[in-house]
Amino acid sequence: MSAVGGDRRWSVAERVAEAIQRRFPADVLAIAVHGPLAHGDDDGGGDGEVGMLVVTYRPGSGPPPATRRVDGVLVDLTVAGADDYLGQARLLSPLWPLTADRYVTTRSLFDPTGWLRTLRDEHLGRLARARPAEFSTAARQAWYRGSAAHARAARLAEWYETDQALLMLGEARLAAATVTGLLGRTYFRDPGDAVRRTGLAGADMTEVGAVLTRQAEELAARGRPVDGTIDDLLGG
Repeated sequence: MSAVGGDRRWSVAERVAEAIQRRFPADVLAIAVHGPLAHGDDDGGGDGEVGMLVVTYRPGSGPPPATRRVDGVLVDLTVAGADDYLGQARLLSPLWPLTADRYVTTRSLFDPTGWLRTLRDEHLGRLARARPAEFSTAARQAWYRGSAAHARAARLAEWYETDQALLMLGEARLAAATVTGLLGRTYFRDPGDAVRRTGLAGADMTEVGAVLTRQAEELAARGRPVDGTIDDLLGG
């Protein structure tokens, strides 16, 4: 694939891919870009970010994962064994809304066997088989993370630790957005997209708390109450 519209990000990505193929010819199964470059725009990363996926035949082979600037362009290199990455794509975790885009939207730089198509098909097949209770269970785990961050943010605000409170509030916003994504079976391109599309970008402490309260009520209605007993905690 040649550089699109003279975009220097593509030029750097192609050169990195060519170098990887030269140095690790026996190890690499596929190379792709994800994130803004795969979507063909600058949203989420600006013109200085290139997210690249290198898929190897065996775990631990190929280049090491790394993040570096190359000719002024920030390149983030994810390296994963093929079986391990397919396993991740089949996993419906509490972070699914923030990870699914990497399984569904990639653009190939090197994929002679069509492995990236297998990645997409495996992920979409897993979603087609998923039961509603699996999404609710994952959403409850994400809700716990958001509730804890919100409570921490509130305490820090009371102690006038404003900067720390804002950081924790940001975590609470993102976790609440993730819950919304799981309950609605919607994935997002990145954290910024998640809070923006769920209306949580800029939400204050009270607004985030209200969202978490509504989510707890919805989870209870779906048979996944956020409060339980010690037996529930211990799997009894």
